[in-house]
Amino acid sequence: MSKLFYKDKPIIGLDISNTGIKIMSADPKKWLVHGYGSIDLEPLKVKDAMENPNSTYITDSIKTLLSEKVIGDASSKRVAIAIPTARSYSRTFTLPSSTEKALRDAVILEADQYIPIPSSSLYIDYQIIERNKKEITILMSAVARVIIDNILTSVKAAGLDPVLIEPSICSVGRVLTATERGTLPTVIVDIGPATTDIAILDKGTIRVTGGLAIGGNTFTLDIAKKLNVELENAHQLKVLNGLSAGPRQQKLTAALDPSLQRILAEVKKVMRYYDERISNDRKLEQLLVVGSGSNLPGIGEYFTNALIMPARVASPWQKLNFEKLQEPPKQFRPRYITVAGLASIEPENIWK
Repeated sequence: MSKLFYKDKPIIGLDISNTGIKIMSADPKKWLVHGYGSIDLEPLKVKDAMENPNSTYITDSIKTLLSEKVIGDASSKRVAIAIPTARSYSRTFTLPSSTEKALRDAVILEADQYIPIPSSSLYIDYQIIERNKKEITILMSAVARVIIDNILTSVKAAGLDPVLIEPSICSVGRVLTATERGTLPTVIVDIGPATTDIAILDKGTIRVTGGLAIGGNTFTLDIAKKLNVELENAHQLKVLNGLSAGPRQQKLTAALDPSLQRILAEVKKVMRYYDERISNDRKLEQLLVVGSGSNLPGIGEYFTNALIMPARVASPWQKLNFEKLQEPPKQFRPRYITVAGLASIEPENIWK
């Protein structure tokens, strides 16, 4: 299949997470959105579909999304796919320049030391992201073969043509690089419904990742349990009051603090790894909160105070132009940041 055949054909983004699938078609040069949509999924069924080749759950969900849930036009068949970051292993490391001639062997050795799955069961991709006379810096990403194979089978069965697959945090990094000075050494805290992904973005590249099974839904459950209220009321308290000053601040902060402290501990761990192993004296300059859980008022100030560094909720929406399309409601916009990163890939860059 020739490069020319690929170059001018549009790509749409397809974000497959544990809790939903999002789709977006856009002009990457103008960030003009042609179409978008989402469908909620059941996490246990997603897990089964990723590990069981006989499941049609992802295929059926994509078909429903395409036929019933798209606002505007997302009719291209060629898709760039994001998979849950938690199902991948990403790592940056340095090697002596002399290893470049046998680089794949050196990367496999690193994978065997770091990843708790045999390298023979993984798809491993890597690239040199920096070099000097003495050493090269490698970015490695690996995912279990069974997960990639099952996702690709599911997507193809839905009538789509996959051209790229990457961890979702890489897609987020692409948007933040273009909209939020992501070329600076940046901590990303991506709070989804059920999980939080943490990464360091530097010079437009994800350098290290981490994460844990706490998300926006956890915050809602924490409030419901601590304040003894229904889930619906807890959600309202979360998005309207959160950590902001007010009569309920003390009780809400007390309810949310254990989960936020666990996220903070993971953030510090990822930051420490970057500082000790990767940074080359480049100081972390900002923390950006994204994802559906970023709708917690006061969360930017929480990280600013805890880490003594500028932190804020990222707002990349000024870059996306919906023109005549109905925009997603404000509370749902954060769920589209990953798929926007996929939709912004220019076809010719897949060949770089």
